[in-house]
Amino acid sequence: MTIRSLIQEMRSRPHRVVHDAASTAPGSDPFRWSELPEELLREILIRVESADGGDWPSRQTVVACAGVCRGWRLLMKEIVSVPEISSKLTFPISLKQAGPRDSLVQCFIKRNRNTQSYHLYIGLTNSLTDNGKFLLAASKLKRATCTDYIISLRSDDMSRRSNAYLGRVRSNFLGTKFTVFDGNLMPQTRAAKMLKSRSSNLMKVSPRVPQGSYPVAHISYELNVLGSRGPRRMRCVMDTVPMSVMEPRGRVASTSFFRSHSKPLRSNSASCSESSNNLRDPPLVLSNKTPRWHEQLRCWCLNFHGRVTVASVKNFQLVAVGECEGETEQRTERIILQFGKVGKDMFTMDYGYPISAFQAFAICLSSFETRIACE
Repeated sequence: MTIRSLIQEMRSRPHRVVHDAASTAPGSDPFRWSELPEELLREILIRVESADGGDWPSRQTVVACAGVCRGWRLLMKEIVSVPEISSKLTFPISLKQAGPRDSLVQCFIKRNRNTQSYHLYIGLTNSLTDNGKFLLAASKLKRATCTDYIISLRSDDMSRRSNAYLGRVRSNFLGTKFTVFDGNLMPQTRAAKMLKSRSSNLMKVSPRVPQGSYPVAHISYELNVLGSRGPRRMRCVMDTVPMSVMEPRGRVASTSFFRSHSKPLRSNSASCSESSNNLRDPPLVLSNKTPRWHEQLRCWCLNFHGRVTVASVKNFQLVAVGECEGETEQRTERIILQFGKVGKDMFTMDYGYPISAFQAFAICLSSFETRIACE
């Protein structure tokens, strides 16, 4: 049977089956997808992954293969590279992993003013008008003292108790400071300690780990004395991403950016091991690139390379700021995140290493806040 016939037969099944070969009932027909030799299966999946290119909707074949059974899923997780290397967004975990080093992932955000919702899509072409593939959704909740943006994998499910919940962005009263919370599950060991502390007689820990919310980034906007006539000045402190990831050999963890603590990273010793340095390095700081004043156009300008077409105070480009002890700040001109307006309710969002799609989306959501102190 050829690879093409295997894929066609797999697609013809009415429902995706997540199945373990060991759980097949005696006397029932064996599930032949699970009985393929591992060497042959690996070769098939490698060819499928390489033949599907890097764009959607062709990547749906890779996702379909990962949903056939447990063995296929484990092999696909090994074969598919992280976005940092492959520049491909394939599985939902890719949204919490760092973007590519040498390029920017081109996405766009659609805003719905009536429902106060924001949808993130990845562009399928270089055009600014394609429909794209849906990635994330956010809903704005305005409260008396702050504003919350709930981020979810599904546009129709914004519950914080849902499996689709990824995190949230919360502003202060003035709209000048924002905190990004990651909604990942707490580590098993920490959850066990919390449960034991609540009851000294607790002998058994529930296997279900409670869900928490942990700050992973802080965004601040300086007071704009020129109002909407002048550019914004913003600063992002990525609490869980060390500054060392910007070095040539630096690397971000392949999973999400979650850590068991929410304190900023600090540097105490230069002679520690690499793993210890990642915990003690100062956090990565991002700052917006200062626009230049164009005398002929009479406006502030930045080079977005055609990705932004409408002038707006919300437009920005973020670059890394290197902080050295006793020295002035040093800027790298490599753009990590850029955000800009292309229509009434359409905005482009391009991001790259070392931040993830989730972090980039959260930072861009803070730009939509229109309090007086922020404008």
